[in-house]
Amino acid sequence: MGTDEQAQISADDWGAAMQEQEKAAPAMRTPDNVVPRQFEQFNQGSAPAAQRTDLDMILDIPVQLTVQLGRTKIAIKNLLQLAQGSVVELEGLAGEPMDVLVNGCLIAQGEVVVVNDKFGIRLTDVITPSERLRKLNR
Repeated sequence: MGTDEQAQISADDWGAAMQEQEKAAPAMRTPDNVVPRQFEQFNQGSAPAAQRTDLDMILDIPVQLTVQLGRTKIAIKNLLQLAQGSVVELEGLAGEPMDVLVNGCLIAQGEVVVVNDKFGIRLTDVITPSERLRKLNR
């Protein structure tokens, strides 16, 4: 027996069973005036509705995102000598990942990319919330 024949027999059996059920128990059919209850989908991983609403309230708050190329300390006399074309040496090494900060808090590291003549950063390592909390407690 081929797959098509099995599917046809299965469909016929299903249809026959449905007809038999309707004949045997007409009282079990839903009356026309009964509206089925709609239940909210429950996902274990999702937050309760109240928490989602609270989160929605802060989604539009702007934060300062900074990509830090490097740092250095410089004396004021050297700072005053800087002019156009001056080069300031930074502690960061070429090819080293750059820090991505949100409101001064490290959240990720990444590498510089250029897309359509604009600089961007490709995130290579995102700091987990537990790591951020651990750093704050130090």
